[in-house]
Amino acid sequence: MNPIRSLAFTAALVLGASGLAHSAFAQDKGTLSPKPLPPLANPSDPKLAAKELFGRSTVPASLQSESIGSYARGCMAGAAALPVDGETWQVMRLSRNRNWGHPRLVALLQRLSARMPDVNGWPGLLVGDMSQPRGGPMITGHASHQIGLDADVWLTPMPDRRLSRVEREEMSATNVVRGDWLDVDPATWTPQHTALIRAAAKEKDVARVFVNPAIKKALCREAGEDRGWLRKVRPTWGHNYHFHIRIACPAGDAACSDQDPPPSGDGCGADLAAWFTPEMLHPKPGKPRPPLTMAQLPEECRRVLAAP
Repeated sequence: MNPIRSLAFTAALVLGASGLAHSAFAQDKGTLSPKPLPPLANPSDPKLAAKELFGRSTVPASLQSESIGSYARGCMAGAAALPVDGETWQVMRLSRNRNWGHPRLVALLQRLSARMPDVNGWPGLLVGDMSQPRGGPMITGHASHQIGLDADVWLTPMPDRRLSRVEREEMSATNVVRGDWLDVDPATWTPQHTALIRAAAKEKDVARVFVNPAIKKALCREAGEDRGWLRKVRPTWGHNYHFHIRIACPAGDAACSDQDPPPSGDGCGADLAAWFTPEMLHPKPGKPRPPLTMAQLPEECRRVLAAP
């Protein structure tokens, strides 16, 4: 299979699993009065989708903090919450209850946000989805974000005031990609965006930063001679309103599975160009994948669900 067809095949699988709807989902409005999901008739049913169980867990497992499994097939023990308000960050879409993660991810977001006034002049960051209280598959949205090591950061500066609850549930982030998906929109893309993503990619704990291919194109164009950080910045569809930070498995979390390191080089050559071919811009939708069951997750995830 040639590289372009291979990329198109991968894109089709992604579209089938979560697709460009992920970008739309990130901007879906929340609610001011979230209601608990109804009880399950048979929570022990082996055919039951694991997301139904993890989606009903509203508090973290009282266990030592540990990321278990892989980014798209795992869970999180002893998750920590990113407080909804900080001096240099605010959490969005509070009704989703997805501001949970490994303590190292929480510390990274706090550290990165505190640098914003010096990095790009923003007062701070608006943080979107991280993980559920016990990680695991989500009923809506992401295929990854399962082990407390992923976070979405909005491409909108935090204002110099506290947003209201209504604003946090209803306002949209900034779309920085042009309507034809071939480049960034000069009306919304700024040097501050480049500085932000560069700062995130240079963080030691960060393994990857996912952005829309058009954003990667802009970063390649604007990076200058300092290009090593571009290796971590990987193109993927969606991510035109936010970018996605993924940190590496924390030392000592033996049950956590890291991804392979990204390919060498800055990723600004033929591989990036392939994302802008008609075959990639308009892929045939793939067949939706069946939802994961508990049997497909690490055995330790049963302990996480059962813990108080």
